[in-house]
Amino acid sequence: MKFRFLSRYRDEGLFMLRLGIGVMFLFHGGPKLLAGPDKWQQVGSALQYLGVDYFPTFWGLLAALSEFGGGLCLIVGFLFRPACLLLAVTMGVATTMHLGRGDGLMGASHALENGILFASLMLIGPGRFSVDK
Repeated sequence: MKFRFLSRYRDEGLFMLRLGIGVMFLFHGGPKLLAGPDKWQQVGSALQYLGVDYFPTFWGLLAALSEFGGGLCLIVGFLFRPACLLLAVTMGVATTMHLGRGDGLMGASHALENGILFASLMLIGPGRFSVDK
């Protein structure tokens, strides 16, 4: 196949993916983190769709930290697999919330797609250009 030569750039491709998605998650998590307890409570209340209705502020803070800190970890490739696991779980909760609110698959698709991405990256690993390597 004509594109087989691109396989030699696997690590560069993984770095591009980590950098792009990591920066986007800094933009997802940063505002949530800086918004404070009211926003954390709103975000944490998404767990009610999984039957968890206690400590929503704490869970919201953890979600914001997971998005922002996970974005940083993706960019530098540090604690990559644990960060991907936390991000995948966070996206799973977001998917459940969207479906529970009646947003349908199209409303939940962004969170679901990101969850699939993070689960896949957890299995693939960060590649050569990472602190973990």
